Amino acid sequence: MSCWQTLQDYAFRSLGYGERLLPRNDFTLCEQFVLIGSGMIWNVYFGVLAVITGFFFANLLAVAKLSGNRWARKPAEWFIFIFRGSPLFIQFFFAYFLFLNLKSVSPIFDPFSAAWLGALIVLFLNTAAYSGEIFHGALLSIPRGDMEAADAYGFSGWKKFRKITWPTMMRLAWPAYTNEAIFLFHATTLVYFSGFPAWRQQGDALYYARYFADKTFNPFIPYPILAFYFILLTLVIIKVFGLVNTYLNRHLPQANRRKIRLRPNLIR
Repeated sequence: MSCWQTLQDYAFRSLGYGERLLPRNDFTLCEQFVLIGSGMIWNVYFGVLAVITGFFFANLLAVAKLSGNRWARKPAEWFIFIFRGSPLFIQFFFAYFLFLNLKSVSPIFDPFSAAWLGALIVLFLNTAAYSGEIFHGALLSIPRGDMEAADAYGFSGWKKFRKITWPTMMRLAWPAYTNEAIFLFHATTLVYFSGFPAWRQQGDALYYARYFADKTFNPFIPYPILAFYFILLTLVIIKVFGLVNTYLNRHLPQANRRKIRLRPNLIR
């Protein structure tokens, strides 16, 4: 089978299109690249939607945690503490167990036991907790002079938050938030590894990498391919978030602009 034929058969197999049967023997390098790349579609799906939705919830959590109203502050503090204090793997496990029980209560909960929705909810809640703490720290780091200047110009309430507080918070938090986004995309590999089943073998990149590693008893080909794809994805994230960072700091002199650099964390 030519590589072009392999691409036609397996490029969108993770979404249910193309050849249904996986290769059984004589695995080629092209088959491994194509199938693992096909699985990356799910990793990108989980990561993009979780980052977008989690961003807005994280802003609410950060503001609530700084609030003087204990009915807003305490739930935000406990939410952040629970999701930052427990491993993501365990969160997936308990979420799947919960969704299975809800599924037995009513058919309306059926989609929650599927990875496309159930795992996405867990990733959304997890990244919102981490990002909320990042944004809360940025709120505490806003220079007092900025707030005094806003008061001097007559800004107050929502206008003050929208014009001064929120843009400054974003500018201060964005480099750390970029690292959180990178970690979240890497964490998407835990979805099918932790409990949510792959329907008809339509799994993510790690699912197919494990398949090839188990069949060939040689992990030194599929796992480096998986790492290669995630390195490319990380570079894309850094580029996109770097453009946003440039926009957030557009008003500052060139020498004072904070640049986003790739600084891998070996342990989190």
